[in-house]
Amino acid sequence: MIYMDKEVEIIENQTCPICMSNTLKIISSTRDIPFFGEVYIFSMFCNECKFFKADVEASEPKDPKKYEIDISSKEDMNIRIVRSSEGSIRIPRMIDLEPGIAAQGFVSNVEGVLNRFISAIEKAINSEEDNDKIKKGKNMIKKLRKVTWGQETIKLVIEDPTGNSAIISEKAIISPLKVKK
Repeated sequence: MIYMDKEVEIIENQTCPICMSNTLKIISSTRDIPFFGEVYIFSMFCNECKFFKADVEASEPKDPKKYEIDISSKEDMNIRIVRSSEGSIRIPRMIDLEPGIAAQGFVSNVEGVLNRFISAIEKAINSEEDNDKIKKGKNMIKKLRKVTWGQETIKLVIEDPTGNSAIISEKAIISPLKVKK
C-alpha cells in the first residue's frame, strides 16, 4: 500500500530484511536544507521485529568532506547538523559516533547531537562494572551538559566519505576528506 502526501511517501506491508514478515513500513521525503541543498530522508520500521533504519542522502553527488566547529555558546546549540549513515561524528579525545551497519542518518542540531552522545554514555555506564569507567562516563556527561548550557567549549568533527553529512554554519571549517583506498 502506498500513500502520497505533498512531501512524504509511505509504503507499507513490505518484506522486512530481518524477520521476512510483510510488516515493514518505509517513509521517505525530500527536504531542502539551506546552504546544503536538497536531501532525501528515509526510514524503515518493522512492526514485527522492531527493526529500524534511517538515512539522509544528498540529491546531488558530493565530494568527501570534513567539518570542524568549536561549540562555545548556548546559541551554537541551534546549528544544523546533517549526518548520513556513512558519516562519523566525534568530539576529539571524548567520544565517537561511527558509521556502520546499525548507523542512523539524521537531521538535527548541535543540542540534539550532544543529547545523543549523553544517551550513549548513559547506556554504557548502566552496563559498566568498573568504577573508574563509570566515573569517567559521568564526567563526560557533566562536561557535555555544561557545553549545552554555554559554560564549556568543545570541538565537534564530522567526516563523511560520501559528502552527505554537514555542519551548516559559517563558523564551520570545511576541508576535503582524504579517503583511504
